[in-house]
Amino acid sequence: MSDRPTTITNPWNHLRQLTPARIALGRAGASLPTGAQLDFQFAHAQARDAVHLALNIDDLAAQLEQRGYRCLQLHSAAPDRNTYLQRPDLGRQLSDESAELLKNHARQNETGYDLAIVIADGLSALAVQRHALPLLQRIEEQIEKEGWSLAPISLVQQGRVALGDEVGERLKAKMVVMLLGERPGLSSPDSLGLYFTYAPKVGRTDADRNCISNIRLEGLSYNLAAHRLIHLMREACRRQLSGVNLKDEAEMLSLGAAPKVGNFLLG
Repeated sequence: MSDRPTTITNPWNHLRQLTPARIALGRAGASLPTGAQLDFQFAHAQARDAVHLALNIDDLAAQLEQRGYRCLQLHSAAPDRNTYLQRPDLGRQLSDESAELLKNHARQNETGYDLAIVIADGLSALAVQRHALPLLQRIEEQIEKEGWSLAPISLVQQGRVALGDEVGERLKAKMVVMLLGERPGLSSPDSLGLYFTYAPKVGRTDADRNCISNIRLEGLSYNLAAHRLIHLMREACRRQLSGVNLKDEAEMLSLGAAPKVGNFLLG
């Protein structure tokens, strides 16, 4: 028999390579090892910085216009970041100046649009800076195939989800898609969220919207997010609704499976 000590391989170490989740951290007595504790503090600092980072809206508008998009620069009723974080209600409505700007634009475009796309900083401007433009390019490819008319891209500072409904209503859009930075997690400071509403208007609730979240390189890919959105939009136009009554069956359809009908608890 060998006198060499037996080396026990921790099976969690392999699993740790497959996920950014905090698993297999080890311990030092009753506490975390120094390395794990420092990693946690670094991730927390990244999340905090993402919340307070300002969106460079002029740079984003310039990038969009270089690619042929028309843009409208708007602002919510929250005048600054601190107010935005403390008064969520102000982030859900346009400032008077922005409301007037959309009103004037609507007068010149009485027929309205099939789709309005709104890009807002939300709780992570970092997510918008990294992912909004490449995602928008994938969405635009499908919009052109469908023949939907597109309103100028609305860029909103200090905006929250519900503000997209006001923008869509004022632009007389049949549908609105809101892209904004999601609340940062400890492993995802740059997660982009997408919210879709059919027949947008002030007063819509979360039950009237469809959400596609965690859009980023380590999460949901741009192509898959765009694929799911276009499926929702097609079905919304056919059924004239969105929200809890409109299910995302895009993945099942792409695999060639028939949509399952009925109570999923009984299946």
